[in-house]
Parts: sequence; structure tokens; C-alpha cells
Amino acid sequence: MEDFFGHINKQVSKGKNRSGKGEEKILKPIRIQKLLAARGICSRRKAESLVELGQVEINGSPAKTGQKVDPSQDTVKVKGKILPFVSPKAICLVMNKPAGYVCTNDDPTEKKTVFDLLPKQFAKTRLFCAGRLDKDTEGLLVLTNNGDLAHQLTHPSNQTRKVYQAEVLPPVDPRHLPLFCKGKVIDGDRLWLDKVVLLGKSEVRSSRRLEIRLGHGKKREIRRLLEAFGYKVTLLRRTKVSFLTIRKIPKGGFRLLSEGEIDLLFSEKGRSSRA
Repeated sequence: MEDFFGHINKQVSKGKNRSGKGEEKILKPIRIQKLLAARGICSRRKAESLVELGQVEINGSPAKTGQKVDPSQDTVKVKGKILPFVSPKAICLVMNKPAGYVCTNDDPTEKKTVFDLLPKQFAKTRLFCAGRLDKDTEGLLVLTNNGDLAHQLTHPSNQTRKVYQAEVLPPVDPRHLPLFCKGKVIDGDRLWLDKVVLLGKSEVRSSRRLEIRLGHGKKREIRRLLEAFGYKVTLLRRTKVSFLTIRKIPKGGFRLLSEGEIDLLFSEKGRSSRA
């Protein structure tokens, strides 16, 4: 156990000393949500929520979404605390999330969060999820302290490739596969899957197991779409995001990414990597 935590400490220490993304001074006006992301406070989407809730101040006045701020001259506070002047070094890890855990660190009603699975060494590192999984879904989850990286991985325009495996009841009729890709409007949202393949059986026979590929993502999209076609999802696991996989990562475990892997995630080539 000591060897494991010693190894983790070395990796975190290396992450803090990297010369790559992070630890940069922003000296020109920048939108407030982007500044909070760059400072490692949260993702841009979460930053917008903080602004709307009145928890962000610029020079003593409530900030507005999209408002530009000059970090070299303006004083920014988040929940009453002054924003640090320097961005932290980028830290990013891949977790194999078990079912039953939520991807949040600010909901007091939830007893089990993915952050509870991390060693105490990460307690002071402000990590957040770059693309959430719902409570009942397991598999690959990216955690980072870099809001720009989270934005790169989750913004719909970037179409980061994600791969899932699902088990459903009853077995899927192969004739439904093209309908999944064509999609359906559900509760005002058009939902569709980029590609669906039956696993374990030939494509002319039904199967309970599916491999699903997406370049986009909406809340509970896979479950909602399959249920609209009469299938109950009994298991849903994300196995890949961009070039990242959960191979050799035990359930509830994680690994830290190297500087090269983080740089690749920032690149278009890395995000669009196909399985």
C-alpha cells in the first residue's frame, strides 16, 4: 500500500512541475467563465452556473456570463475567495467508475461520489469530471483540474469519440440498428447513435449486447433512446473516450495521464481518435 501511494505522490508531483498546459499568467481580457476554467476552478459550463447563481464577483460587483475581465487589474472572487493569479499545472486521470457512484462533489444528498474513490493525496487538488456518467453507468471517466481540457473533451463541436457497451432486454432486433442511428425526437431532444454493432451474435440474429459509438452526448441519451424503442438497459459501460481506454484499470481504480497524453487530448487528432 505504501508503495502504491508513494507512486501516486511521485506522479502528482510530476504533474505539478510539468512545463505543458497550465501555470500560465493570462494578461489580456478574457471571458469570466473561461478564466475560471483556466484557473482550475471548474469547467466552463459549471463556471456559467456559478455566475448565474451570483457566486462570482468582479471588483466587488456580481459578474455576468460572458463578461470580460482583465486578470492583471481586476479582482475576481468565487464564493468569497480571491481567484489565484496563476493557473495550476494540468492534472488528468482516467478512472474506471463503478456503478452506484455520482459524478459530483457538491451534492450533500449523495453519499457515494467518484471523488471518494481517490486517495487523500488528491483532497487538495480541485478535480472535476470532463464528461459525466450517470449513477447507474460504469466505465471510463476523465477527471481533471483543467477547465479548458474539460471543454475540449465535452463541447459538442469537438465531437470527441466515445465508445460504450450495453446489455439490454429483450434482445435487440437487428432491424432496429439503422433506426437507432436515424434517431428519434424525445422530450424535445433529437437523440441518435453514430454507430451500433451487435456483440456476440451475427448481425442477422438478435443479441442482448451492443457496442455503441458517439461523437456527441446528451443527458442519459443512450438509455432514453433505447427505452423509446422498447429496450431496458440492464448494464451500460463506457470503454473509450478519444484514445483513452479502461484496459488494465480495475473497477474503482485510476491512472494518471502523462504530459504527452494530455497534450494529445488537446489536439483534434487525439479527440477524434476512433476505436
